[in-house]
Amino acid sequence: MIGPNAKYIHMGMTSQDLLDTCNAIQISQSIRVIQKDLESLISILKDKAIEHKNTICVGRSHGIHAEPTTFGLKLLGHYSAFKRCLELLLNAVDNICRIKCSGAVGTYSVIDPKIEEYLADEIGIWPEDVSTQVIPRDRHALLMSYLGIIGGCIENLAVEIRHLQRTEVGEVIEQFTKGQKGSSAMPHKKNPILTENLTGLARLIKSAVAPSLDNIALWHERDISHSSVERVMLPDTFSYVSFALQRLAKVIEHMAVNKDKMLENLDATKGLVYSQQVLLHLINKQGLTREDAYEKVQKCAHYDGPFSSQFQMRLLHDNVLSMEEVKEIFNVDFYTKHVDYIYSKSF
Repeated sequence: MIGPNAKYIHMGMTSQDLLDTCNAIQISQSIRVIQKDLESLISILKDKAIEHKNTICVGRSHGIHAEPTTFGLKLLGHYSAFKRCLELLLNAVDNICRIKCSGAVGTYSVIDPKIEEYLADEIGIWPEDVSTQVIPRDRHALLMSYLGIIGGCIENLAVEIRHLQRTEVGEVIEQFTKGQKGSSAMPHKKNPILTENLTGLARLIKSAVAPSLDNIALWHERDISHSSVERVMLPDTFSYVSFALQRLAKVIEHMAVNKDKMLENLDATKGLVYSQQVLLHLINKQGLTREDAYEKVQKCAHYDGPFSSQFQMRLLHDNVLSMEEVKEIFNVDFYTKHVDYIYSKSF
């Protein structure tokens, strides 16, 4: 049907010229899908962070109560993380997406370089600087590394929600719809199944990073060891990331936040979360050395006799602080006085 011009089809090309160029187009389009998913999640996180800007809760380090913070600040941290993910991905598009039409080993031995330039202009994607039979796979490894970082950030927020939904914590609960069952055996259960699912998906996303790094080391001008990996890795990972971002956005948008439980948990240690303030008060106001002050505070904090559950009472009983000093120090406002400043750096 084409006639004599059929001789020009595939002239000077290698199959990988076509495959890598098509891959670049698909990757570019897929990144735009991820961009929209990230922007949607970021918007929801921003709204929730603002809503809970002054929602007091306990901060935890090593899983142990540390000092007061706000639930909004928790969400603000995740908002910032996903903003970084978006910036990384968009700033790297030109490095990740490249086309090639340079022939069997990248020398343009049969095909005119102007063909590649024309193709690049038509598609709107830069040609590879120095190609072999393929585009160098460090570009693909960079892409998968960034998707892996997104997966890690998804998991980080999902795990936070899961921990906060534990029975003994109960600060946040995934949306539980009418008629939904948490367990076939235990009717009372409300399990964090969505964030558990996201944790699993994040593992799949991150698992693509290592093989993409292995794909960099191809033999000479090219072997085919990367092909079977990419046929699975590229479409699957993009699908996982897009689905996970959309699911996470819905979780955050519809989660129930129990402010009363947050305050209850904050008071669970009966004032231990204010121990640093007591320490600094003894140093700055009473003139104790740090070593002596630390010993006094730790003794009251770790005491297991009478008033063992009442840090304040023990401090008063041992004459470490007066009642006036206790009222001054045990004040949650001290820990939230710079919240506005932190928010101003993010928006």
